[in-house]
This record gives sequence, C-alpha cells and structure tokens, in this order.
Amino acid sequence: MASGFFALLDDIAALMDDVVVMSKITTKKTAGILGDDLAVNAEKATGFVSSRELPVLWAITKGSALNKLIILPIAFLLSAFAPWAVTLSLVLGGVYLAFEGAEKIYEFLVPHKHATKDAENVNISAEDQLLLEKKKIKSAIFTDFILSVEIVIIALGTVLGKPILFQVLVVTIVALIATVGVYGIVALIVRMDDLGYRLIRFSSKEKSVSKFIGTFLVRALPVVIKSLSIIGTIALILVAGGIFVHNIEFFHHFLEVLPSFIKDFIVGLLVGFVALLMVKLFKAVKKKLFKNKEVEN
Repeated sequence: MASGFFALLDDIAALMDDVVVMSKITTKKTAGILGDDLAVNAEKATGFVSSRELPVLWAITKGSALNKLIILPIAFLLSAFAPWAVTLSLVLGGVYLAFEGAEKIYEFLVPHKHATKDAENVNISAEDQLLLEKKKIKSAIFTDFILSVEIVIIALGTVLGKPILFQVLVVTIVALIATVGVYGIVALIVRMDDLGYRLIRFSSKEKSVSKFIGTFLVRALPVVIKSLSIIGTIALILVAGGIFVHNIEFFHHFLEVLPSFIKDFIVGLLVGFVALLMVKLFKAVKKKLFKNKEVEN
C-alpha cells in the first residue's frame, strides 16, 4: 500500500517536472506575442492622470483574466475532439499576426495622419474623461482577447498529442504567466515616471543620485514603450513565420540555406505584406462600391 502511494507521488513529481520543462519551452514560443501584448497594454494604460493609471490597468487585467476563462475551455475541447482545428486556428492566427506586424511596418514607412483625441487635455470634462477611459479599456480588452487566443493556441500547439491533463496544466500555466506577468510588468512601466518624479522631489540638492535616477526614469518611459513596440513588431513576424514554417509543408524547404530565425522572419514578412495588400484592396473595392451606390441614389 505504502509503495503504491510513493509510486503515485513519484509519477506526480515526474509529471510536474515535464510540465515545468514544457511550460518553459512554450513560454519561449509565445514570447513574441507576450512582448506585443506588453507593448500594447503599456501604451493603452498611459495617457491618464496618475491617479487613474492603476485603476485602468486593473480593469484591463480583469478583462484579460475573463478572456482566458472563455478561451481555455474552448481550446481544450478543440484539442480533445478536433485537433485539426487547433492547427487551422494556429495558421489563421499566424496570418493575423503577420498582417499586424506588416501593417505596423507599413505605417512607419508610409506615415499618415490619424484622427486622435488627447486624453490628457485639461479642459475635458469629468464625464467625457470617464467615457474616454471606458472606451480605451474596451479597446485594450478586445486586443488582449485576440492576442490571448494566439497565446493559448500556440501553447496548445506545442503539446498536441500529449495527454489532456498535461495539456491543461501547461497551457494554464502559460495563460497565468501571460496575465500576471505581463500586467505586473505593465504596472511597473506605467509608474516609472511617477517614481521618477518622487525621486527628483526627494532630493533638494542640485546634483544627487536620486535626482539623476528620477530624471532617467521620467525620460526613459516613452523610450521604453517605443522600444517595446518595435521589439514586439519584430517578434510578431518571427512568431508568425515560425508557425507557417512548422505547419505548412510548402515552407518546410523554403530558403533552407538561411538560419532558421531569418527564414522565419522572411516568411512572416512575405505573408504579412500579402495579407496587408489583400485587406487594402478589399477596402478600396468596398469604398468604390459604396461611392457608386451613393451616385446612383
């Protein structure tokens, strides 16, 4: 009886070791999307008065947790009853990621005006500020939902064929990291400038260590957010390219002479710009059809 109990404990320990190892591998594979998730939410959680940054971030975090609760059961059901749907979702999600990365590069290379509203305008009423805040939170939660689907599907794709319990443990751990880890780091980022101001005010001396660190933190915040956006864009394309190379036979032997990460980047970039071109053509045709209908009416 005792030997059977200890054998069970040994099996559980072995399972958990495998889960930890696989969770590390899976987290690395989802790092690109996590980086983009981090950049997007750090950007969306800034632009408010200091007292509202953390409440806004907390609202987004709760929305992200709800997203995972909706996505995880559906993903596990697909894995159990329709594994092919996981691969299909992975590839379709890869197209979306490649498109998003290509779109960011296009917008950087071909600047164009965006209709924006300054959330920090001191003349804005409290009611309008609240509406703007809610709109930004909804936008962040929707973006998080799309990225969460990709994180879960990519994580699930690395453990397909494993027992369902193993899949549940690994993917759930990655989902927790995606929520707690990302939003914990975002909280630290959005409060960088606040901490910097406190350090600057703490010292009355013209030149001091605390004033130097405080000034550095204040000036570093926009640079950090911009850097995360660039890193996230590159990572999105790499992740998308890796999905295509590993799941589509045609890309298996594409540019074999190149290192794998360069190959992934080229494939992701090519698919992304093809998707971007198709979307722009669709929008142009749709706009032309609407214009023709208006002329007829």
